[in-house]
Amino acid sequence: MPNSQREAITRKSGLWGIMAPVKGRINFAIFLGALSSLLVLAALVSLAWVIDSLLKEDTQVWMWVGLALLFTVLGLSTKLAAFTLSHLAAFKLETILRTSLAEHLARLPMGFLIQNGSGALTKIMQDDVKALHVFVADSTPFYGRSTAMPLITFILLFIIDWRLALVATAVLILGVAVMSFAMKDHKALADQYDAERERINNTVIEFVQAMPVVRTFDDGTSSFGRYEKALDGFREIFGRWMLQSGTPARAAMVVLSPLPTLIALFIIGGLLYGKGQIEFSSWLAVLLIGSGMAESMMPLMWLNHFIRKAQASALRIQDLLKQPGLVVSDNPKKPMDASVTFEQVNFNYGIRTQNALEDTSFEVSSGTVTALVGPSGAGKSTAAKLIPRFWDVTSGSIRVGGIDVREMTPDVLMNHVSFVFQDTFLFHDTLANNISLGLPNATREEIEAAARAAQAHDFIQQLPQDYDTVAGDRGTRLSGGQRQRITIARAILQRRPIVVLDEATAFADPENEAALIEALANLMQGRTVIIIAHRLTTIKDADQIVVFDQGKVVEKGQHQELVETDGVYARLWRNYEKAQGWSLGTPTDKDNPSLQQEAY
Repeated sequence: MPNSQREAITRKSGLWGIMAPVKGRINFAIFLGALSSLLVLAALVSLAWVIDSLLKEDTQVWMWVGLALLFTVLGLSTKLAAFTLSHLAAFKLETILRTSLAEHLARLPMGFLIQNGSGALTKIMQDDVKALHVFVADSTPFYGRSTAMPLITFILLFIIDWRLALVATAVLILGVAVMSFAMKDHKALADQYDAERERINNTVIEFVQAMPVVRTFDDGTSSFGRYEKALDGFREIFGRWMLQSGTPARAAMVVLSPLPTLIALFIIGGLLYGKGQIEFSSWLAVLLIGSGMAESMMPLMWLNHFIRKAQASALRIQDLLKQPGLVVSDNPKKPMDASVTFEQVNFNYGIRTQNALEDTSFEVSSGTVTALVGPSGAGKSTAAKLIPRFWDVTSGSIRVGGIDVREMTPDVLMNHVSFVFQDTFLFHDTLANNISLGLPNATREEIEAAARAAQAHDFIQQLPQDYDTVAGDRGTRLSGGQRQRITIARAILQRRPIVVLDEATAFADPENEAALIEALANLMQGRTVIIIAHRLTTIKDADQIVVFDQGKVVEKGQHQELVETDGVYARLWRNYEKAQGWSLGTPTDKDNPSLQQEAY
């Protein structure tokens, strides 16, 4: 999406600001809606003169019939044109908003996405954009019609008979006064109402997403209980709102309905007609159009709800679009080689005072294998995820190929580094498309070659549609080991010079582990490799081992020298060796309680 459009959306806060890209169409749709109300009223006035001409046997009756038909056709045509234009504007705005949000989310740091959660972001992308679509498509013509109707009606009534115009206005003022009482504390109650609805939406999303955990560990009492509490809160605020404003609101609806205005105009008009102070045609015209002022207030109150809802959606979308994305240098550079350097890196997630990484420095030379090890929470995974700018460093720098990652465009950085994490993700698409993700022009031969190197070709051929088999939502139709090999095939196909591995064999069964090790060996061949090690035996031959502890690099070297140093790595190694001998009934955990606390 062009920056000019995104800037236009966020330049002015609120509902009318976010509609700026389609403002011209919307304004014209509002104008047509107002024009249609004028034409309808003109048709009603013409109809009054038709009836009057019939009663007087006036020869001009057919002229008034023609005008009534003309105004009716024009009124319906302009109304149809208004809704057609508003719907086209709504679809255009929806396309702009979804495109803008998708592109902006791709530039936001992963930290923001994780902290806000998929539920809140999904609501903005889906529900809030849909709410704006509905408002623009269905409400803007009504907005023009409902705001123009009272004014046009009053002008016509005043032209016909100013006394009856004042009568209709008095009924309108009475209805507005009653409605104002009903709307007392409306904003505060409406905000609470929206908050409780949001709470219900969030608990429903959480309950559905956590269904596997709920079925495994909970009978529903705890997890479903949060949903029930959200419903109770919604019921409480809704009941209080209805108790406070229900009766006055119903009274206002009665006053603002057509009948009270018609009764008042009928009585007063009848008295004036009886005294010969008004023509019958004028009295009839007033009766036909007189209820327009009060009656038009009802759609306005209905529209007020949609305006408030659309306003809240617009603000949430604008807030998301205003979130600062990852900054890219005005003079982007390209890496010179396949080295990776951390230089005095400090990083904080922003959710605690202690840094996740503190003064972290190490260098990975081109074509070498470096292992990051340490206790759970030591910072090794954080360090790896800073390389692709999932977050930006708080201070210090990370250089890939001698260039600070902040001085590269995202495309250049991601084309230089590939990642294989334990948390595999496959799209609900064919296996071929999952492997060629990011390389849409890859041939079937290239895809199959990558799958063979990743030890995935054989099991893929055993599937009903081999490479055209759909992986399922998040790849659930495949086993964990199969999903991992698909992601390795994806990384092999991309041929990027640097590979970051969150050890893929950590939770593999023995049969899958052998295939995964061979697949990883093919992936690592001729590349710079950074591996987050959980099983220490897999990194004994690494060119360099970087040991993390409490967010700091405490040791660097090769396996044997680190063992002999008798530091953090030596302790981890001894605990690892003892853990390998553990079996049911073996009191290893009693002899060494630290095994219960440390993870690798």
